[in-house]
Amino acid sequence: MLSKLERIASLDAFAGWLKAPGEWVGGFDFPFGLPRELVAQLGWPTDWLASIRHFAALDRATIRQTFAAFCAARPAGGKFAHRATDGPAGSSPSMKWVNPPVAFMLHAGVPPLVEAGVHLPGLLEGDPKRVALEAYPGLLARELIGRRSYKSDEKAKQTPDRLIARKDLITALEAGHGKPRLRLKLSHAQRDALADDASGDSLDAVLCLLWAAWAAGQGAPRYGLPEAFDPLEGWIVGA
Repeated sequence: MLSKLERIASLDAFAGWLKAPGEWVGGFDFPFGLPRELVAQLGWPTDWLASIRHFAALDRATIRQTFAAFCAARPAGGKFAHRATDGPAGSSPSMKWVNPPVAFMLHAGVPPLVEAGVHLPGLLEGDPKRVALEAYPGLLARELIGRRSYKSDEKAKQTPDRLIARKDLITALEAGHGKPRLRLKLSHAQRDALADDASGDSLDAVLCLLWAAWAAGQGAPRYGLPEAFDPLEGWIVGA
């Protein structure tokens, strides 16, 4: 049963929420690490925590310039470095700074996790009562409705077809389809709210919630993550 959707309006508020006492397993829709190939070629630290602290100390302009130079030196068709998890997850390279700017999402989102002392399985030991996992909504959405687009931040692209796709996705989640095999229980008002949010933010949060619930069911210490994955790059839960 979905108890509620809570909106956090700022990064400061997000950081505060993470630090609050509690017991949870959460799925977070941003990458937890950069490709090893990229980190090694740039000469950055290859220890996860050291690499995150190095990356967090850079401003966005420097990140953009550094990553653009890396891509410019590579052949067409192989501009970006990928993490091992990108293939099975179908996710964008975590070094992308546009469309979508996941590198900046990492830059903004991961340092608060570190500062809050939460536990990141396979990456960083922390409070075992607050467990953070990298989740990717598209992994489950594509399993359920294929490549159909269900969201857009642009008003002009918030079309009836995307509304229908959101409704079909919600119906599939309520039926318990997809790898998590968990039935999403919604009130009529919650169902309408998920469908009506044309940005897809609410529905993406619920998709991450289902991955977190699945992972919680797999239990500690791996929470459904592979027995072995690159401890610099991280892994997307469920991939």
